[in-house]
Amino acid sequence: MTISLTEVAELTGGKITGDENIKITNLAKIEDANPGELTFLYLPAYEKYFAVTKASAILVKPGFNKIRRDIAYIEVNDPNKAFSKILIHYFSPEFSLTGIDISASVHPLSVLGKNVALGKNVVVSAGCRINDNVKIFHNTVLLENVVVDEGTIIFQNVSIREKVRIGKRVIIHPGAVIGSDGFGFFTDEKGVYHKIPQIGIVVLEDDVEIGANVTIDRAALGATAIKRGSKLDNLVQIAHNVVVGEDTVISAQTGISGSTKIGNHCILAGQVGIIGHIEIGDNIIVMAQSGISKSLSKPGQYFGSPAKEAKTAMRQEAYIRSLPDYLERIKQLEKQVKLLTEEIKKLSNPQSGKPDK
Repeated sequence: MTISLTEVAELTGGKITGDENIKITNLAKIEDANPGELTFLYLPAYEKYFAVTKASAILVKPGFNKIRRDIAYIEVNDPNKAFSKILIHYFSPEFSLTGIDISASVHPLSVLGKNVALGKNVVVSAGCRINDNVKIFHNTVLLENVVVDEGTIIFQNVSIREKVRIGKRVIIHPGAVIGSDGFGFFTDEKGVYHKIPQIGIVVLEDDVEIGANVTIDRAALGATAIKRGSKLDNLVQIAHNVVVGEDTVISAQTGISGSTKIGNHCILAGQVGIIGHIEIGDNIIVMAQSGISKSLSKPGQYFGSPAKEAKTAMRQEAYIRSLPDYLERIKQLEKQVKLLTEEIKKLSNPQSGKPDK
């Protein structure tokens, strides 16, 4: 792939300063870029690499100090978003399957649309419907009555259980399990656990992305749902009857307990834990390793375990870290109080300090 700076500027709405005839063959991080590559500068922490980067061109914010003459600049309002736009437009990978053999793996009562590609050892069970332009990679299993809509990509070693509904342009990465039984049991009078049948489904709406080794449990009744545009990182656990709202992002190793509802445009950072049967409102950010023990409705940032508004949590954390200093100061104050108390006693009873006759 070779693109010109003019094409980049037209795509991003940017302004070029420097050699407009430069050709770009790849994109790279600012610290790793080589001649012929385009990079970007977004965060102040990476400005230290600007003096040494070997990139031929760089995306910067308007007004950036262009002290180097051996590099071309493209000024854009948001270099990070512009870089992503270029990446999507010019450098999105093309997926292909080799050794396709569907003769023994697709049940005759299944329906496959146009341009469906199946890899080796893919199993499509009875009643499944796979619409146009779907790609399913090797060793993937779809059980009965699964519906997969157009433009979806399902990578290697994915298991999708019965009656799961998958929308358009969904991406499911290797090792994911969609529709496993929810963790539902009851105990009898002897304390023995008995399994509660999980007869619900999982729904993945349009433009959802599921990371590697994510597990999404089927509902006990009704549906576990990941709404339109939401993205789940690797190793996320979604329990039965959870609903994740639209355009919500959930980072790795987060676990969400059963029947919890997450709103739209939320961010759950890494290793967040959420108890069951609560609601998280829209536009809420939960910082890494936080534990949520009750419903949150006010938009904003939350941190800690149990999670509270981030500013409050940070102040409390600062106080906790200062406890050793506070302890020493308290000891000193106790000594001073003791000395002052003794002095006051002496002043209030002058005879106490005289020897007996």
